[in-house]
Amino acid sequence: MQYEILPQIDEKVSKICLGTMTWGQQNDEHQAHEQMDFALSEGVNFWDTAEMYPSPPDKDKQGDTERHMGTWFAKTGQRDKVILASKISPMSFLRDGETRFRAQHISSAIDGNLERLQTDYIDVYQLHWPERQANFFGQRGYSEEMAAQSLEDLTPFLETIQALNDEIKKGRIRAYGLSNDTAWGLMRYLWEADKNGLIAPITVQNPYSLLNRLYEVNMAEVAHRENVGLLAYSPLGFGVLSGKYLNGQRPAGARLTKYDRFERYTNEQAISATEQYAKIASDAGLDMAQMALAFVNTRSFVTSNIIGATSIEQLKSNIDSVDVHLSDEVLAAIEAVHTRQPNPSP
Repeated sequence: MQYEILPQIDEKVSKICLGTMTWGQQNDEHQAHEQMDFALSEGVNFWDTAEMYPSPPDKDKQGDTERHMGTWFAKTGQRDKVILASKISPMSFLRDGETRFRAQHISSAIDGNLERLQTDYIDVYQLHWPERQANFFGQRGYSEEMAAQSLEDLTPFLETIQALNDEIKKGRIRAYGLSNDTAWGLMRYLWEADKNGLIAPITVQNPYSLLNRLYEVNMAEVAHRENVGLLAYSPLGFGVLSGKYLNGQRPAGARLTKYDRFERYTNEQAISATEQYAKIASDAGLDMAQMALAFVNTRSFVTSNIIGATSIEQLKSNIDSVDVHLSDEVLAAIEAVHTRQPNPSP
């Protein structure tokens, strides 16, 4: 396993991060425990979850992912071997609708996270997506409706930062980060923290893959110059970049077979680009999923690559991507496809 230093808390975290959002939906508790056992045995010490999980969100299953992790921590006593990341999610059915990033809502959310996880601290606590309207979750452009929203109606950035700093002082979290945010959002948090002598965010969890490299447009420079690491999610485009959906296939039990809400990964442009990436992998004798993950692993602005799997076989293959070398020829071929069909799945 390869490791990177997590900014600010000076911890080594695995280049591969164990994603968990299928647990409680596509994976039961026993399977979740098997994945945690295997991941840790392979040196994967960085695990990511959220109060909202499993995903797609389900009010009746909400929190089950963290519960499955909590029973593993209680059973194994190995909480100290894991760098744990979780999130507060501004989703209406959570916490009786108290889902803003106000101090009392953050405190209440962390109460729930800790109880389900059966731990007394979270290493990196993330704001799952902004309160404000912005171009995330498949939205390319910044609309007039987004621009018309007044920040006065939202939680002040400073209140959120102070609340998270207070939680760090209490020892309930060690650091915090953002997720699904923009360059303006990240810079605003960094500016407010610096201006007020407060601890700033250390990570951003945003999508990044061969089908969505929008992070490179402006966020990568912020990450580099401000030392804020990217935790890349959906590095396989919800499994599309494994090749299992090629030629119109819909494997039984697969994510895009079960749920139709992720159509941004299966539009005409995404299908065309995926077919071209598949040919690159085939010509180079590479496993397609490992090629896609290896590309993400090699980006200088990526601290950790969040992979998800529904089987131990998938998990092993994904973890092994850290040892895959992409030749200059393969990288040039990837760039050629990206130039022809950039970012078909924002």
